[in-house]
Amino acid sequence: MIRKRLAVLAATAMITLGACSSNSAASGGAGGSGGSGCTVGVSWNNYSQERWKKADEPAMVKAITAKGGKYERADANDKAEQQLTDIDTLINKGAKVLIVLAKDDKGILPAIQKATSQGIKVIAYDRLIEDPNTFYITFDNKKVGTLMAESLKKVVPSGNYAVILGADTDPNSAFLRSGMTEAGIPKLGDTSGPIKVVFEKNTDNWDTTNARNNMEQALNQNNNKIDAVLSENDSMATGVVQALDAVGLKVPVTGQDGDAAALNRVAKGTQAVSVWKNAFALGETAGDIAMQLCAGTAMDKLKAPGDLPAAAAPASLNATPFTTPGGKTVQSVILTPTAITKDNVKDTIDAGWVTKDQVCAGVPAGSSPACG
Repeated sequence: MIRKRLAVLAATAMITLGACSSNSAASGGAGGSGGSGCTVGVSWNNYSQERWKKADEPAMVKAITAKGGKYERADANDKAEQQLTDIDTLINKGAKVLIVLAKDDKGILPAIQKATSQGIKVIAYDRLIEDPNTFYITFDNKKVGTLMAESLKKVVPSGNYAVILGADTDPNSAFLRSGMTEAGIPKLGDTSGPIKVVFEKNTDNWDTTNARNNMEQALNQNNNKIDAVLSENDSMATGVVQALDAVGLKVPVTGQDGDAAALNRVAKGTQAVSVWKNAFALGETAGDIAMQLCAGTAMDKLKAPGDLPAAAAPASLNATPFTTPGGKTVQSVILTPTAITKDNVKDTIDAGWVTKDQVCAGVPAGSSPACG
């Protein structure tokens, strides 16, 4: 049932996008409720990332057009200043609601304040924006960090850990690390317990090459004596594994996002876990809530869609207050992540997220339940 629903989601979005220009989708017309004709502008920090095209955007487009809205995209190409210009452009194109995946959580604030001063509603998508006038939609990022740490500790309960953090301009990096801390991962340099973090560093732009460079530094500083690596996402894990392979090390690594290459490593046993955030569900939630805002629903009365997959559904469909690290309160919907290991990687295939061929390429027969 989930596979069928996601296939319909993706097919519908492809039809919608194919009928429109390269950066907008026309009104879905019939079947809408309040908010019909409303333009929803979406500002992506870097649209070239596979996940946005594959899952988040198609699900957003379907949810928006199903209620008669219009979708308009802008891509900042990983440039904070460009994102400020993009938001101006979306406002000038008549956007009444903005969905913003922020490149820089602080640098974006002038654009957000300009939008809200004009009565435009703003959804902070997947990354927190420290502004009480925004609505926050994401997965439980602290839980993601906890799941990573718990999974890694099961296979490496003691030894030298390296922690490859995400970008320091993204609050998610700190949320993930706090989840790791709660799961028993000590601070850098704390030698009191069985696990010792011997290297920890942020990675600019969550970039694969930058992560490889960080991992090379970790290996050099510790004479290659690294027993496990907490990488905060899968694209960085790719760089980490490249650095480990270069010195002949095979140690467990973590990640998140359910990238196809990472899930293949999970099936092979070279990556301990990829915490999967069902981005179809996140995109659907953002699109649906955007149309509720178009219809005039107050932020504290918004609701997540009731048809989300059980593995991703939030604890409450109703908007709930979220206290930011800066002490502000924003309304939010927080979805649930899933730890994917060799034992349950088949779930991502069954959900239509990846194909069996992608997951099982080069996996010895009988070594993973997903691959036979």
